[in-house]
Amino acid sequence: MSHNTFGHLFRVTTWGESHGPALGCVIDGCPPGLALTPDWIQGFLDKRRPGTSRFVTQRQEPDAVKILSGVFEDDRTGGPVTTGTPISLMIENTDQRSKDYGEIRDRYRPGHADFSYDAKYGVRDYRGGGRSSARETAARVAAGAVARCAIGNGITLRGAVVQIGRHAIDRAKWDWAQTEKNPFWCPDADMAAQWETFLDATRKSGSSAGAIVEVHASGVPAGWGAPIYGKLDAELAGAMMSINAVKGVEIGAGFAAAAFSGEQNADEMRAGNDGVRFLANNNGGVAGGISTGQDVVVRIAIKPTSSILNQVKSVTRDGEDVDVRTVGRHDPCVGIRAVPVAEAMMACVLADAKLRHRGQTGR
Repeated sequence: MSHNTFGHLFRVTTWGESHGPALGCVIDGCPPGLALTPDWIQGFLDKRRPGTSRFVTQRQEPDAVKILSGVFEDDRTGGPVTTGTPISLMIENTDQRSKDYGEIRDRYRPGHADFSYDAKYGVRDYRGGGRSSARETAARVAAGAVARCAIGNGITLRGAVVQIGRHAIDRAKWDWAQTEKNPFWCPDADMAAQWETFLDATRKSGSSAGAIVEVHASGVPAGWGAPIYGKLDAELAGAMMSINAVKGVEIGAGFAAAAFSGEQNADEMRAGNDGVRFLANNNGGVAGGISTGQDVVVRIAIKPTSSILNQVKSVTRDGEDVDVRTVGRHDPCVGIRAVPVAEAMMACVLADAKLRHRGQTGR
């Protein structure tokens, strides 16, 4: 299989399958001298870890990360620091339950990658989806923790779920503090209560629901990204589309901008004490593929989980019509655990953009 690596100067390669002995990543291009410990990475992995509430899969994985290479510590470093060499991270799988997937060994789950993987490779690891499983995203979150070290403390990355099913938040009630107080990363306390009722009913009915996740990066300086083929928003969109179950990406106002007038869409400017002051951010912090210094804002649309208890029409590997269901432990809404994944992918893209900007301009 090819294309398991992304990034230009800050390069991440992930490896491993859902029911294999372990998964992980190798990060190449991380600058030397950055403080990096397993505890730092673990804090982000715990936000994505399964089994944390009844609204996510009950697979019990500690997701304990091990740093295998790329750091060094002695009496002069003040703790483990990156060496500039490849950083290898490993997370062991400890709670695989492969027997749950015997029923779909020769049956394709509609909406999942079962058929397309089989069509491409002629062999498919049906245990949890193998490489197509969202279990792979644990490695991305680990890489994102390293990327946060590379971009520095001046940039704040925050994500939230803004819609589950047809139920969207009231943006007038947006409170970032609320995202840490409910199991949905919801910034609207009232909507979080409604989602609880909705997802309980969805889960009990044997179905699933989609979601929209929004990620903000504050403190990104103006100038990151490159025109034409290295646009910051294009690389963010590509990174987000690579996340399992993502079916659409918006930057800033996104598709809503098509209904704006030119005056409405304009991010008007005035002179400020610290330079240009923007009066709006419809562009999502990126213009011409280059950051403007405003918040970088990305939204992703996530489809309902394809692994559901309810039977749906499908075919077998031999072309016979069948009805298929998926038993076992699955997220009724994968959008919830996608929040730390989307944050991680934004962190990796920004770390890469920072290094490329420095390489070209020296700043």
